[in-house]
Amino acid sequence: MLIRIAPFLFVLLWSSGFIGARFGLSYAEPGTFLAIRMIANIAVFVLLIALIKAVLPKGKEKLHSMISGLLIHGFYLGGTYQAISVGMPAGLCALLVGLQPILTAVIMSFNGSAKLRASQWAGLFIGFAGISLVLQGNMEWQQTGQEVFAYVCTILALLGITVGTLYQKKYCQNTDMVGGTLYQYLASAALFILIATTTETMQVEWAQTFSLTLAWLVFVLSLVAVLLLMYMVKHGESSKVASTFYLVPPVTAVQAWLAFDETFNLYGLVGFILAAIAVYLVTRKPTIAKETEQQMA
Repeated sequence: MLIRIAPFLFVLLWSSGFIGARFGLSYAEPGTFLAIRMIANIAVFVLLIALIKAVLPKGKEKLHSMISGLLIHGFYLGGTYQAISVGMPAGLCALLVGLQPILTAVIMSFNGSAKLRASQWAGLFIGFAGISLVLQGNMEWQQTGQEVFAYVCTILALLGITVGTLYQKKYCQNTDMVGGTLYQYLASAALFILIATTTETMQVEWAQTFSLTLAWLVFVLSLVAVLLLMYMVKHGESSKVASTFYLVPPVTAVQAWLAFDETFNLYGLVGFILAAIAVYLVTRKPTIAKETEQQMA
């Protein structure tokens, strides 16, 4: 039963991360908030490693894990949190960084490691159309005046998660996932502590909402979602995560509407739908039965 609902549960949890970011950023600055989250992640994963006796990476594996962590967590989380902190709607932020599968396909196509199919090219054009409609739509920002900066941060986040994923796939394939994740969090914590101590006041309002949000991001996102991903990989379901990842932006938009009353007009609605279709087309694997292949041979 779990294996059937795991990909959709993963998307639901992943989407809530954008909502948690907006909740928490009302009580702490981005770098400070993320530094606290990374330190808490480290504490949880140290206990998890001791419990399951995970293997810690050594030598080059340790270095590769830290580099991938800086890209995946440092750039991705840092960029999205910064964008949301200056007013970008959570739904829009999720949509833009949710284009990661499309950008990955384009990069792999240009470096010759993969060739785009006709459906993937169609997905690219549909994706651009969807983004254009969303940007033309009337999405209410929390504050105005720093839209360009927010878009730059989101682009950096998109590049971080895309390059980081490709880097991890190439250099961390044989690294223990739990042990490698610990070093990812260690590297990210160092980055966010540096940012917080040099550019922020580091003031935190330890309200109940902030504490609950932090607990959700640490235990549900950084722990449960990661373990759920490991479960899917172990049972051969990791490909379904990619094919259902197109649900993240619309699910985030719905969650943001329920939590913060973030609204968008018809242009935005159509744009979200088109973007979801685009990511699905790009990540969908061709399904050709063996019998058909034998007939065509």
